[in-house]
Amino acid sequence: MAPAINPPELGRPSGFSYAFDASGKRSVHFSGHTALDGSGKIVGESDIAAQFEQTLHNLQATAVAAQVELTDLVKLTLFVTDVEAYKEHSAEIGAVYRRYFGSHFPAMTLVGVTRLWEADAMIEIEAVAIR
Repeated sequence: MAPAINPPELGRPSGFSYAFDASGKRSVHFSGHTALDGSGKIVGESDIAAQFEQTLHNLQATAVAAQVELTDLVKLTLFVTDVEAYKEHSAEIGAVYRRYFGSHFPAMTLVGVTRLWEADAMIEIEAVAIR
């Protein structure tokens, strides 16, 4: 696993790392994943925590296919259509996150957007893995 970089002068990060050193390693770049199920329908309509869980399930499936672990992810970019809903459900989202990642916290960015490709999608996650 690539080492995390968390400078002490920036304060202790909570739920993310500031950066990762990934020199000389294999990288896998993930397209944006949403809460689509195998039939192409969004799971958890109007439920951001349920959509977050399905999205992580989909990321995990892609990671397995790419022969990397979720703990190899060094960067996550989360696009959400409702930042306040994400904050309101942060405890549920955090519990789901820990089921998939344990105590591994990549560099992360949360971006509020007005809409995603699938009209019912509330969250889309891009990722980069280093192995």
